[in-house]
Amino acid sequence: MRCSTIDFKGFQGVELTTNRIRLVITTEFGPRISFWGKPGEDNLLMWSPGKHFRKDWELVGGHRVWVTRPQADECEETYLLDTKQCKAEQTDSGWIVTAPINPFNATQRGIGVKLLEENKVEIDNFVVNTGDMLYSGGLWALTCTLPNKTTRYGIPIGDDNLWDFCKIVMFRRWADHSGSYNDDQFTCTEDMMVIQPKGKENKRMIQADKGIIAMNDPQRDTLFAKKVPYIREQNYPHGCNCAVYIGPDNFMVEMETYGSEGTLKPGESFHHKEIWILEKSTPEMDTKTLVNLFE
Repeated sequence: MRCSTIDFKGFQGVELTTNRIRLVITTEFGPRISFWGKPGEDNLLMWSPGKHFRKDWELVGGHRVWVTRPQADECEETYLLDTKQCKAEQTDSGWIVTAPINPFNATQRGIGVKLLEENKVEIDNFVVNTGDMLYSGGLWALTCTLPNKTTRYGIPIGDDNLWDFCKIVMFRRWADHSGSYNDDQFTCTEDMMVIQPKGKENKRMIQADKGIIAMNDPQRDTLFAKKVPYIREQNYPHGCNCAVYIGPDNFMVEMETYGSEGTLKPGESFHHKEIWILEKSTPEMDTKTLVNLFE
């Protein structure tokens, strides 16, 4: 493992590399993971500063940590303080990058990166209540990936129980976006939702008991998968712990995961930990292959 401070495309950042992965977190604003991929090869993340805006907020790309509010996964508070200078601290196994304290509600967001194996990292998306009042909500981790014509995404569904079911939330409109209930970009096998981006904007939220969402890219010979815990008894936004957003003209595909929602007392924190893994692409992306990656 090698850790260093770097300049990433004109922005201050910190880097973690091994022989098999490279990860960069931008510290000039965020925190954002701005690069994820193989050393010396293409960035799997969409990174396009200066192109996509919502009011005063800029999308930029990469991986970011957001917050949800009870019964509202996307509210104005979600976008606050997403572009401020961050503090980076090196650890024995990676980095912790923390944003400034939000002056409106005294919360503080951050991302911790811990190397587990040469091709596997733990991404700790967290928020801390630094104030003297209660705060309620949850964590939302969004990874903006850059697809090409051969890229497919998959989310295993079901828990293999005798009562085996999942919830899927579909969108026709949300804020200034539009989708469709009838969309052939999303199909289901017996144990997986398969996403084939075709350039039409849309979104799906999924109750994924196995907590895995994956990107399979034969053109770049890369399989990127991430996993989060799912606890059936806890409260998730719309009852779902995973989501996929396809941007217009395939400018990006977001691999999203949600943490459960609750209440933070002063000094307490939520931690939403994802395991990221990078492997060679697989001819058939099936549930068994994805589950085996994390065992």
